[in-house]
Amino acid sequence: MPSILNPLYFRLLKSQTRLFANSSDSNLIRVLKTMPKEPKHIADAQKQRSKIKEKYNKYVPGRVTLQVLGTGAKGAPRALYVFSDQSRYLFNCGEGTQRLAHEHKMKLAKLEHIFVTQPVWKNIGGLPGTALTIQDVGVPQITLHGPKGLEEIFAATKRFVVIRDLKIKMAECTEHSTFEDNVMVVKYVLLERNEDIVHDAIDEESESDNSLGVQVGNSEKSDAETSTRREGGNRRRRRRSNSMNKQREENIVDDTDYYAHERKKFKSRSRSRNQSRPQSLESGLRNHSANNISQISEDILAETKEKGTSMCYICRLQPRPGALNLDKCVKMGVPPGPLLGRLKAGHEVLLPNGNKVTTQDVCEPDDPGPLFLVVDCPTVEYLDSMVESEEFRKHQKFATKDEDLAYLVVHFTPQNVMDNPRYKAWIEDFSPSTSHLVLNETNTCMGSLSVHRIQHKLNLLAEELFPLLGDNGTLTVTEHSNLHQNKKQKCEQNTDTSPSKSMENLSVKTHLEPYLYANTFLNFHLRPKKGLDSTAELKIVPNEYIEETMSIQTFPDVLQSLKQQWNNVKKDLISKNSMRLYPKILFLGTGSCIPNKTRNTSGILLETEKNKYILLDCGEGTYGQLVRFYGKNNCDQVLANINAIYVSHLHADHHIGLIGVLQGRKRALNSLNMKKGPLYLFAPKQILAWLQFYDRFFENIRNEFHLIPNGDLLLNEKNPATFHKNVIEELDMSDISTCFVKHCPNAFGVTVTHKTGFKITYSGDTMPSENLIELGQNSDLLIHEATMEDELANEAIVKLHSTTSQAIDVGKKMNAKHTLLTHFSQRYAKLPRFNENFSENVGIAFDNMQVRLDELPLVPLLYPALKLMFAEHYEELEHKAVKRQLRIDREREASVERKKVKENCKNLE
Repeated sequence: MPSILNPLYFRLLKSQTRLFANSSDSNLIRVLKTMPKEPKHIADAQKQRSKIKEKYNKYVPGRVTLQVLGTGAKGAPRALYVFSDQSRYLFNCGEGTQRLAHEHKMKLAKLEHIFVTQPVWKNIGGLPGTALTIQDVGVPQITLHGPKGLEEIFAATKRFVVIRDLKIKMAECTEHSTFEDNVMVVKYVLLERNEDIVHDAIDEESESDNSLGVQVGNSEKSDAETSTRREGGNRRRRRRSNSMNKQREENIVDDTDYYAHERKKFKSRSRSRNQSRPQSLESGLRNHSANNISQISEDILAETKEKGTSMCYICRLQPRPGALNLDKCVKMGVPPGPLLGRLKAGHEVLLPNGNKVTTQDVCEPDDPGPLFLVVDCPTVEYLDSMVESEEFRKHQKFATKDEDLAYLVVHFTPQNVMDNPRYKAWIEDFSPSTSHLVLNETNTCMGSLSVHRIQHKLNLLAEELFPLLGDNGTLTVTEHSNLHQNKKQKCEQNTDTSPSKSMENLSVKTHLEPYLYANTFLNFHLRPKKGLDSTAELKIVPNEYIEETMSIQTFPDVLQSLKQQWNNVKKDLISKNSMRLYPKILFLGTGSCIPNKTRNTSGILLETEKNKYILLDCGEGTYGQLVRFYGKNNCDQVLANINAIYVSHLHADHHIGLIGVLQGRKRALNSLNMKKGPLYLFAPKQILAWLQFYDRFFENIRNEFHLIPNGDLLLNEKNPATFHKNVIEELDMSDISTCFVKHCPNAFGVTVTHKTGFKITYSGDTMPSENLIELGQNSDLLIHEATMEDELANEAIVKLHSTTSQAIDVGKKMNAKHTLLTHFSQRYAKLPRFNENFSENVGIAFDNMQVRLDELPLVPLLYPALKLMFAEHYEELEHKAVKRQLRIDREREASVERKKVKENCKNLE
């Protein structure tokens, strides 16, 4: 044993210790790598936020602006953003709010209060996703304001929307309570419906009361449809029916942890098809409440739905002392120094010459705080409550003080109610100085520029695959004019439909134009009082996007070469098979986890033949994507003809948009005066826990679908002599089969085979799966997730996803004619990394890409132009890959050096 005083031994020992600590092969490092990663940045951000809040809470902000985020247009969220120097508030949070907030870089780190007018999907559909974003930026708590029980939406979604570091608080919202902070005071006004009023509104949800249509086993479990309009006798019948069906509804529960695999070390043992199924699938029926909420919460929710309360808000900014006027101070002889501070604090001072100076002598007039109203009158049944409200009357022309007059009224009210003579008369009772901002379906702006920007660029490459979007409701700058064009901007009784009409004109209040119809980023400055500001509104500038791309060096030449290749290949394809019109595949969302500005979450529309559609997965914003692609009017025909929806698994990015699509389909059928039955919902049986909860306590959706559990369609296990065979034939399919895949519990892959012969396989989310390969043998098209690039294979294992090469390899093994890759990590917002495995039958999917089956050979031709078009993004990906490889090389070299040190130590011994 060498002496510890030996310098050589000491250096070797020190080197060995250092290398051991840095080695990725050490036990410690391995343990650290496999431990769940705590989001440390969230805790740090929360502490920082608390310090800032404490500092500024004592001051009344000098700047408060009301900003339109979601206009309420068809397919767009309803979301009104109010921000001051240090605080943020949101009024309503419809589906898609998270994506718009991400695109427009809204400072959600300061958002702590969300006000909801009514607990319906168009107001709360974006709450789960927005809460995740708020959590990630370090907000410690958000407070919900609105009808009772609103917070239970988080209890219902907790299995697939994981909120760990954000506290959800529900404010006490009654007519006798208020909310107050350093920015404003909010009074709650409850509108209640008059049940004696019967009306017909296209946007109203059906009140029929049969239970959820569920296909279990071989029989159809659904009650007969019962008409229950709002007459008193029918309401009593509905209550009795609810009590009879209560036990059945309570039996459906889902206690599965769908994200457990991301918190535990992945076990490589794959489950064989012959092994037992996941316990949560076998034990889908439990004798517990649907989502394990308390009986008290259930009673509150049931009462809220029964009464149909709509919450309105009277918001008054806190009074602010007038600012110190230095010119007046000089005139009064006030010297610089502490006397100015005393005057600013509101105290009178005595000057050296004996004169007294008061605050009123040297300050601007106090700002008492302007007042604005947020109003949502859902149907004419609520008009009595609204018109007769004494609280509103105090701020109309009957106000006894000028500061009590409403400065602005924000209307979330549907247009058919606003057109009611009583609603118009109520508006006329406001002062002529009051402005009226409308956020409802009459607006046309959907809020996103990025989707138009990338679509205009991709359209340069292939007009067939990337048609320009049907959403033309956003202001557009044409090459002939600098005016902000909006072809469908509407004003009440306005006969001027010229496309040159600008939002600046809308700010002029006349008897013909009493309302302001908004686009995203319309601002209304409350303090200082500057009123309407439309300079920041979104503008689509097609020429700018095209010039930006064409100015890339060598791009025109590459584009010309692409066009020539495209035409040659297309001619050859036409000569061979006449280019069938169907099927068409439209990608509505090609991103994973959360939406970003260019890739929405999962959704694929399969048009099997003319006016026959099947939707594969349904992430948040899928309904909006349909409206954006087809346009406000044309999308109704598509929605009405969606006959089936397939949900692969119960992660939120694959099914949270389902309710929006179901409601959109129903409105489309009403609008087109079409009578069709419920669509077929192919999904894991456990989805019922969520859908039943929403139906029982928020809005009736029970008549809109029949559930066929994915487990009933397992390959080689289904019985052809079942009800499902009739459903498959009704959908013009010869076969629909599923299989378990390697992802979260109850995750499935699917293959659909049409009666004309084409076969399409969709993986959902999965690691490479032998079950899927067997299921999709000889498919015409495999649509497979490719979440990670090849170098991130270890990360893909942890999250149970596939790399690009793995997805391509699955296509080869199942002998698929073509493979389209989708579900890319948001790090690949524009383009994934290519590798040598990309071949002539492998394509990349983009949002709003529509391709026919016979056009698939054309897709790989796009690669050179795509790399050049998104060169900056692609170079960044390559740069990160090089840095990652250098790190791996350093770790490998350190490992080799460590082994040498060990050997030297042994030799010394």
